[in-house]
Amino acid sequence: MQMSFFPSRTVALYLARMFVVRTFVILAALVLVLQTLDLLSESGRILAHPGNGEAQVWRYVSLRVPEIIAQFLPFSVLLGTIITLSTLNQNSEVIALKAAGLSAHQLLAPLMLAALVVAGVSFAFNERIVSRASGTLAEWKRVEYGPLPIDRGDRNNVWARTADDLIHVRVVNGQGGAVRLRDVTVFVRSGGALLAVIRAPSGTRAGDGWRLDQATRFDVASGRQQALGTIVAARGGAPDQFMLARVNADGLSFLQLYDAIETLKAAGRPTKALEGDLWHKISKPLSAVLMPLLGAVAAFGLARSGRLFMRAVIGMALGFLYFVADNFALAMGNLNVYPPLLAAWAPFLLFLLIGEVVLVRTEE
Repeated sequence: MQMSFFPSRTVALYLARMFVVRTFVILAALVLVLQTLDLLSESGRILAHPGNGEAQVWRYVSLRVPEIIAQFLPFSVLLGTIITLSTLNQNSEVIALKAAGLSAHQLLAPLMLAALVVAGVSFAFNERIVSRASGTLAEWKRVEYGPLPIDRGDRNNVWARTADDLIHVRVVNGQGGAVRLRDVTVFVRSGGALLAVIRAPSGTRAGDGWRLDQATRFDVASGRQQALGTIVAARGGAPDQFMLARVNADGLSFLQLYDAIETLKAAGRPTKALEGDLWHKISKPLSAVLMPLLGAVAAFGLARSGRLFMRAVIGMALGFLYFVADNFALAMGNLNVYPPLLAAWAPFLLFLLIGEVVLVRTEE
C-alpha cells in the first residue's frame, strides 16, 4: 500500500492527460453546438439593424463564445471525468490500480489536481476575457446591435438616495468631485412621506451636498411652488453615488465589482445581491475541482456487472443537482433570502461533503 496521496508520476500523468484531453474535447463540441443554436436564434436580430452584415455576425460570435465557455466549462469537466473513469473501469485499469494498492482517493488525486489547474485557468479567463466580452455584448444588445456609442462616462436616468430623500437625475457627467448633474429632481421625504419636490436644471458638488442652481420647490401640503434660487440639498451623499446606475456583475472583473460594491455602500444603496455575485466569481470556477469527486461513482464497481451505465448516470445526476443547487442558492442570494457567502459557497461545501460520503461509504 502506497503511503503517498498521489500514485506514481507515470500513473498520475496518464490519468491527468486522459482527463484534460477529454474535458476540452467535450467543451469544444459543446461550444460548437450551443453557439450554432444561439446564432440561429440571434442572427435575425443582428441583421435586422440597417447596415449590419457578416462582420457583425462574426463579432457577435467572438463576444458570445467566451460566455459559453465560462458557463459550460464545469459541466465539461464533469463529463470529462465520467468518460475518463468509465473508460478506465471498462478496461479493468481501475481494478489493476486498486490491486496494486491504490485507494479511491489516490486514483482521484491526479484528476482533482488537474481540475484545480483548470479552475485557475478558468478564473483568469473570466477575469481577462469573459468580463470584457459580457460587458460589451450587454451594451450592444441594449442598442439593438446598432453602433455602440462612445462611452464618455455619462449616465442617464439615475436614481440615488441620501438619508430619507430620493434624487433623480436625467444626465450625469464627469467623475468624482467634478460630477455635474442635469435636470435634477429631489423628493424630500420624512418617514417615507413626501413633503416637497425640488427641481433644478443643473447641479454640482458643494461640500457634503449638491449645489442646485435656479431651484424651485413644490410643497405637497400647501400645494404652493416657490423659487429658491441657488441652494445646497441632498447632503451626505458620496460624489460617485450617481455613477453606478447599472452594475452588470458579469461585465466586471472581481476587483472592478469589489470597487463598485464599496462605492454603492458609501452611497447607501443595497449590495447584497452583488456581493453574492462577487463571491460566485470564485466559487464557480472552483466547482471544476468538485466534478471529479461527484463523477467518481463511475470509476468503481465491476464493469461486467452491467451497472457501469447506471453508475455514469448517477455521476451525471449528482453533477446536475449541484448546478441546480448552485443556481437556486444564487437566486436566493439575489432576493436577499440567503446571505452572500452562503449563496456562493453553500452548494459547493454541501456537495463536497456528499461526494466524500459517497466515496468513503462505497469504496474506502
